[in-house]
Amino acid sequence: MRGIGILALFVVATGVSEAGEAELRLPLRSHVEAFRGSGEWEQVTFERAISPAQTAILVCDMWDRHWCRGATERVGQLARKATPVIDQARAAGMLVIWAPSETMDFYRHAPQRLAIESMPKAAPPGPLDLTSPPLPIDDSGGGCDTPGDHFYKAWTRQHPALDIAANDLISDRADEIYSALRLRGIRTVLVAGVHANMCVLNRPFAVKQLTKWGFRCILVRDLTGAMYNPQDRPRVSHQEGTELVIQYIEKYWAPTVLSSELVKALHRR
Repeated sequence: MRGIGILALFVVATGVSEAGEAELRLPLRSHVEAFRGSGEWEQVTFERAISPAQTAILVCDMWDRHWCRGATERVGQLARKATPVIDQARAAGMLVIWAPSETMDFYRHAPQRLAIESMPKAAPPGPLDLTSPPLPIDDSGGGCDTPGDHFYKAWTRQHPALDIAANDLISDRADEIYSALRLRGIRTVLVAGVHANMCVLNRPFAVKQLTKWGFRCILVRDLTGAMYNPQDRPRVSHQEGTELVIQYIEKYWAPTVLSSELVKALHRR
């Protein structure tokens, strides 16, 4: 009874209500191997209805600065593009979780950080036994495409172009993010941020783990990017390398949507 009371108080405090809510219908892109084992993949699109009150947007590792200059420039562009999209999704009732890993000291006094820290903890289920083959690109050297750059911890906070609202949450901890999603009754997680072949897939709160916990992930494919150096296998442009990673995610982990399609669906409500 105590747990139910805490959950009820949280729902009231955050204004969660599904009464009379209009669903969003999103056109999603995926890839399917119609004849298993053939190696022949077909791009497919399908429509999925989602409830804004049962949907979260998780923004992964959109830092203020990256050790790779090329990555820093691209993240800045993505941040400015993402801000109005996230604002509209939030206004429609979606939960926004900011997950700039390794920067929690900067946010230790932020209400959005304290809010998720104080939530009751929920025990995750046993993970689904899901695997995938190696990535289609070689990122073993770090994936930086600007010569002379070397790894160091450059990030201190989230990119300042991204607006954190009062009812958002901030965390880089899997247990906190899982608990927040469960408390809010979230079923679908829209994922944006970087980098698709690294953190977006492999952070303990990101696509692979969320999928193994049973959440339905959707990658916002124009609000992500890859850490890829065109000098490495398969020696294609950075844009083509990013697209190969996105297609890989569509094959093995999650469908994708364009931010413009999300905004259009929000306007149709």
